[in-house]
Amino acid sequence: MRPSTFKKNVLATNIAFLLGSAVSMGAIAAENPVDEANMEKIEVRGMRASNKANINEKRFSNAVVDAVTAEDIGKFPDSDVGQALGRVPGVSVGRAFGQGSSVSIRGTDPLMTLTTLNGQNVASTGWYDQMNTDRSFNYSMLPSELVGGMEVYKSSQANLVEGGIGGTVIVKTRKPLDMEANSIFGSVKGEYGSVNEDWAPETSGLYSWKNESESFGILVAGSYIDRDYLRTGTEADLDWGGRSSIQPSSFLQEQERTAVDATIQFRPTDNLEFGAHILSMKLGADSIGANMYINTDTNWGAGDSNCHKFNAAGVCVVSVTPESAPTDVFFQNWARQGEMTSDSFELNADYQGDGFKLSAVAGNTKAEGGTQMSANFGYGWWGDNFGQVKWAGNVDATGKQIDINGRDMSFTQDQLDTTVGTSQWTGVQGPNRDEENYVQFDADFDLDMGILTKFETGIRYTQHEFEKSENKAVYDPTKTNSFNTSDLYSGTMKLGYDGWNVPKPNLNAMIDSTISLVDEFVYNRAAYGLIEEDNLSLYGMFSFDGEDFRGNFGVRYINTDVTSSGHVIDNSPADKLAVNSGWSEEIHSVSDDYSDILPSFNISYNVTQDVIARFAAAQAITRPNYDNLFLSSVSGYPDDRKGNEEITYGNPGLKPMKSSQFDISLEYYYGDGNLVSATYFTKDISNFIVATTDYNQSIGVINNDLDTPADDWTVNNFVNANDGKIDGIELQLLHAWDNGFGVNANYTFANGTAPAEVYTDSIGVFTESSEHTANLVGYWENDDFSARAAYNWRSEYMVREYGKYYGNRMHDAFGTLDVTLGWNITENIGLQLEIVNLTEEDDVQYGAASAGTKVKPALQDDFPTWSFKGETTYKLGASFRF
Repeated sequence: MRPSTFKKNVLATNIAFLLGSAVSMGAIAAENPVDEANMEKIEVRGMRASNKANINEKRFSNAVVDAVTAEDIGKFPDSDVGQALGRVPGVSVGRAFGQGSSVSIRGTDPLMTLTTLNGQNVASTGWYDQMNTDRSFNYSMLPSELVGGMEVYKSSQANLVEGGIGGTVIVKTRKPLDMEANSIFGSVKGEYGSVNEDWAPETSGLYSWKNESESFGILVAGSYIDRDYLRTGTEADLDWGGRSSIQPSSFLQEQERTAVDATIQFRPTDNLEFGAHILSMKLGADSIGANMYINTDTNWGAGDSNCHKFNAAGVCVVSVTPESAPTDVFFQNWARQGEMTSDSFELNADYQGDGFKLSAVAGNTKAEGGTQMSANFGYGWWGDNFGQVKWAGNVDATGKQIDINGRDMSFTQDQLDTTVGTSQWTGVQGPNRDEENYVQFDADFDLDMGILTKFETGIRYTQHEFEKSENKAVYDPTKTNSFNTSDLYSGTMKLGYDGWNVPKPNLNAMIDSTISLVDEFVYNRAAYGLIEEDNLSLYGMFSFDGEDFRGNFGVRYINTDVTSSGHVIDNSPADKLAVNSGWSEEIHSVSDDYSDILPSFNISYNVTQDVIARFAAAQAITRPNYDNLFLSSVSGYPDDRKGNEEITYGNPGLKPMKSSQFDISLEYYYGDGNLVSATYFTKDISNFIVATTDYNQSIGVINNDLDTPADDWTVNNFVNANDGKIDGIELQLLHAWDNGFGVNANYTFANGTAPAEVYTDSIGVFTESSEHTANLVGYWENDDFSARAAYNWRSEYMVREYGKYYGNRMHDAFGTLDVTLGWNITENIGLQLEIVNLTEEDDVQYGAASAGTKVKPALQDDFPTWSFKGETTYKLGASFRF
């Protein structure tokens, strides 16, 4: 029996025991009905009512909390859950593939943000082989229609799941016993993009039922969207022997997202409740890419240089190619089939006794995803036809965006070569798997001990596995690698910022053609890795309440056992796959563990009836990224380039990053649901993970592909080292007038300093951390109409895709104006128009590293690396609710 199998059997036993214990205790304890008459209830309708609910959540919380509440079913403030979080003070959102994808809180790395669904983790993998292998939550998977609200904890407390130095986001789904019986919601939307110029359908629905005694209820909700996301712009690169080039490019992704959510509640008595929750999400993300390489120096090494100016990193920034001597271009297409699924199932039980409450929850969350197949086709000056397509014109890369002024590089499919072969270095299947089993038991006891009013305690145990793998194609040498170009394309697509028209690849045709040459897919030893974590946490927390103050204090104990498994380099012979040369045939495992105690303290003091002062202090952790834990990875080996042997050793003994942090704030609540607040925060972060580098190391392995074989390696090791710090201020204003107008405004300044040696770009700032973020929302509404304009702005921030080709880029300051208009035709039927990025703000990124750093030259000396055309998205929809 494998150890993981034994662990799962033990966990299953524990789950059954804890749930059974909750039921047994519920049966033998005395019944005590919940005093619902004294519970504050808020019926959320409209922006002003939503703000009141958010303010209510903040005002009566013991911790530093901000909330985002759905105005009603299907009326979340933004159609994108991730982007909705960007309206919260101190929160900034990174966009990817047209959606909010990552969340940074108070200037920390998004990897330091812990996101849970109803307090538990949700498994997630990437849909594509070049995405980071990390612990982050995939916000693009979760439709806003399924969400009832979100809480953002910026200070920690003992009863919160550990893992978020930046903060903890709790996404909450709806429950049937909290809703009216036979509640029905449905919506149909059409989305149009100014870049893609195509309409996409989106539908969602919800039905909630409960019996007359309100003891049993069922809720079912679902959402479906089928859209094409088109990104056009210019990329910069150094290819073909290090020569300077730019790439007018396009990326078209077919996004098909399906989500189904179901909740069952059973309350046999006023004291006892059972529940079950199922969430199933699927994202299909097939994509095609087009890139045209224009050499800005010589004609691919031939002739005189056309470059008039190089920057300090040796990259051409001003190029003039005359019409009298046009240069050749290289054009390539990528085709990728990608998909990700995420399924979660949970059972829970609660018992309310006389002065105590018992809760138990157990569940499983599992995700699978990655590249299912990839293919690449390229054309240059060596074929029978495409060599006629040539470039002449000026390229100016001295600013933050590359300015291309020259020939219209549009061409048709007839101008491609008659036949073409697939690039046989592609053909990759990259399935990943992420899974967690969890069980948790909590107990709350009312106290009558002076100012101490409650004691909460609990235990949580999880078994987490993340597995990455890859199968590479081995091609049949007896088959001819040649295909009719006319069979590989259908229609046209835009290329580059200026929208040149080029042939549109037929994804299925390219994939099928490549597969037709494959003899078999062979397991890649070097790409395999398995991380197994057993996490145990215990906590105890006291709540206190006095005449003008309230709060909590407590500690959380955590213990983690880590096992990292994979293949290692030991000079084993290759099998059918050449890249397996040198890698062990058997899997090796290394284990380690760590533990910590995390204290927390929160206090709120009523300076006056309407003014609250808060103070919070805590320690929090963020566990090492999976990429830091995998046993080893190599670059360059085996190949024929001397000095290209490099290996990076992961370290399962790494300690989590740890933050000692505190907040102090002053909040003024006035009028009917208005707020002004100011907060100062600081975080001291230790145990940053650094990659140390040693040169000319002997590891006992020789690259036999070299003319002069040698055991001479560059060796990287991940270690814990150095500290960082973030401090800053948050300012917030929410005000509504009696005439229907209102304003929400906030500003955050986050001054973050990270150890520069942590990053290959040697820039000492946190990933995706903006020094300044601001939101300004103005709205007007009455019973029939509503209008909202929301402007979100953030200053520049670093984008880092660890170990990837475009790994380190500075994203320029970005601001977007979104407008929403609504009309309630009747009490139950409404129309809505949503416009996102009305100003068509471009996505601009540039290389901020100094010349001579380890990143590629195109990411140095402010060279404009990426620039994509800003898209305005229009959504027109109709909804009904009963």
